Amino acid sequence: MPGQRLRKPEWLKLRMRTGPEFGDIQRLLSETSLNTVCRSAMCPNLQECWSRGTATFLLLGNVCTRSCRFCAIGTQQKPIPPDPKEPARIAGAVTAMKLNFVVLTSVNRDDLPDGGARHWTETMKAIRLSSPDAGLECLIPDFEGNDEALDMVMNERPDVLNHNIETVPRLYTNVRPEASYNQSLSILDRALTLHGLATKSGMMVGMGETFEEVVASMKDLREAGCSRLTIGQYLQPTASHFPVERYVPPEEFDTYRDEALGMGFSTVQSGPFVRSSYLAGSEE
Repeated sequence: MPGQRLRKPEWLKLRMRTGPEFGDIQRLLSETSLNTVCRSAMCPNLQECWSRGTATFLLLGNVCTRSCRFCAIGTQQKPIPPDPKEPARIAGAVTAMKLNFVVLTSVNRDDLPDGGARHWTETMKAIRLSSPDAGLECLIPDFEGNDEALDMVMNERPDVLNHNIETVPRLYTNVRPEASYNQSLSILDRALTLHGLATKSGMMVGMGETFEEVVASMKDLREAGCSRLTIGQYLQPTASHFPVERYVPPEEFDTYRDEALGMGFSTVQSGPFVRSSYLAGSEE
């Protein structure tokens, strides 16, 4: 039946784990009116990561100008203007949380001339000023392929430049119609070739791709110089989002990990609950 959702298998049933840090972070984020992708994208690792005292900050609001069919974040053509105080608030939260490694990401802001690149750089500078020893991973959007915007962010030299291809090229029309697979690969290549940055990318599986297509995309990433990879199970946020084709068993994720390591990826996180920032910084 249309709209009917698959029943989740046992391996996709999370046990809730919270510690005192979870409540502390929840209160801090609420008091500072900061967004995290943990909440906005309904990440299944929210409890684990917050209990470890880590979070991924979401820049430029929690409304996106694109409507990718896999994403839980709301969409609107004209979101509110960027908050000029957000970089300082995020930097303050990083200090208060005593983070050793910070992950930044953002919604797409195609309504802005630079896609929000300047806001990105201001946030990175504020964090480094207040927490100079903290590592920094930036999970960036494609900035519509704007080289000037991309270079603006890359010139700040994050420890890891992350940009997700999300899925295999055959599914882009249905899953990610406002993006380009080849453009995403070129962004990763640019980060390494022109800026010498360590690069990372991620994929979701269970959307109808084949094993061979996933392996082919891994090869494309390696050819683009990408050295870090995440692979996780796609989880349909609502009945109106792209449907889950199948739930990939844990042993298949193990096979993907072995394939990726065999290709030369330096680090691979592959499992049902893996997301882009899962265990970020653990290899630093």
